[in-house]
Amino acid sequence: MPAFTFEKISPPVRRAPAAATPKKPRGLISQMMDRFAERRARRALRASKRGDEKAVK
Repeated sequence: MPAFTFEKISPPVRRAPAAATPKKPRGLISQMMDRFAERRARRALRASKRGDEKAVK
């Protein structure tokens, strides 16, 4: 019987990059809030260009 044996050590496993998880579609309420925020930002930008500081809240 041999005193020791050589074990074959396998190289580390290369892991493939994780597949990108598909993004969930945004909810209806989130979409509505985005639209309101965008319109408000546009309105504020127009008001600031005119110099009408009262309209900007």
